Amino acid sequence: MRIGVPKEIKPGEFRVGLTPAAAREYLAHGHAVVVETGAGDGAGYDDTAYRRAGAKIVAVAAEAYDEADLIIKVKEPQSAEWARLKPRHILFTYLHLAADPAQAAGLLASRCAAIAYETVTDAQGRLPLLAPMSEVAGRIAVFSAAETLLKHNGGMGLLLCGVPGVPPARVCILGGGIVGANAARMAVGLGAEVVVIERSVPRMRELDDQFQGRIRTRYSTLDAIEEEILAADVVIGAALVAGAAAPKLVRRSHLARMKRGSVLVDVAIDQGGCFETSHPTTHAEPTYVVDGVVHYCVANMPGAAPRTASEALVHATLPYGLALADHGLDALKHDRGLAHGLNVLDGDITHPAVAQALRRPLLDPFKAWTREGS
Repeated sequence: MRIGVPKEIKPGEFRVGLTPAAAREYLAHGHAVVVETGAGDGAGYDDTAYRRAGAKIVAVAAEAYDEADLIIKVKEPQSAEWARLKPRHILFTYLHLAADPAQAAGLLASRCAAIAYETVTDAQGRLPLLAPMSEVAGRIAVFSAAETLLKHNGGMGLLLCGVPGVPPARVCILGGGIVGANAARMAVGLGAEVVVIERSVPRMRELDDQFQGRIRTRYSTLDAIEEEILAADVVIGAALVAGAAAPKLVRRSHLARMKRGSVLVDVAIDQGGCFETSHPTTHAEPTYVVDGVVHYCVANMPGAAPRTASEALVHATLPYGLALADHGLDALKHDRGLAHGLNVLDGDITHPAVAQALRRPLLDPFKAWTREGS
């Protein structure tokens, strides 16, 4: 199969879908790899490294699409990229379609097969291709919050870790999954006072065991959320429903009662955000203020650490990508978890949560690949 690696064009995005080492693995399996010139520059991989691995470098994105059957990216395709997708293409990338009806319409019109990293599951029902970026985003969220708290960045002028005799910041993390746990690790490490609000009692037990009393956990109720966000200096939104829009846990009405200059960091912004007042921002202009509360809603937080993030992502995606390259969509027959990643096929939505969020008909994903022509 021919593998295409276009350069990411989303603002502030420097990750790359395949590292040179990963490209070499595809070539070792007998596949051809076509990389748009400069695709790896932002992550520190120049064209020469891809050539040494055996990949072909092409001058423009159109060639990477035209010469490929399997397109491997990082972020969701932008409008200029939808037009390049054809029915023969398998697109393998993050999609987050539940919060992006325009992108969904573009993919449906292309009639490509689109497999979303964020809905692929493993044998335990976990999200193995979302996990590495959740780890990176959770850690970056705390660093970003600490910076945003400083007065010159619009915050209240509070040092996250405090100093002797002056208490540290209070950090409330909404969600105790991979993002939340990694945010808690960073916040505790920097000396903050941390509470994690979570709705799974077993998960709260795991977090209590992991942190050995260095954080507090609270069961997620409306009262608990309200009490903690009103007392917090930083609130990190880390709630996730796989494939679906994120739940709105902080309402506009809460902001007037929160501390002036407090910070909301919405790690769930790709899925529509955890906060009612969230809208996507970029690394170039990461924040805005609503009712005196600073919002940090960068839609590709891991893009700030493209070298680390690209390598971590490729380590997770490589086995699945090789299966698609080796077997095409037949790979879905052999891996039910990979089949969960199928969001769009030949003009139909194939993921239940996406179909529900977009109010579109659902094609059963476990029947989709058996249709004639697929």
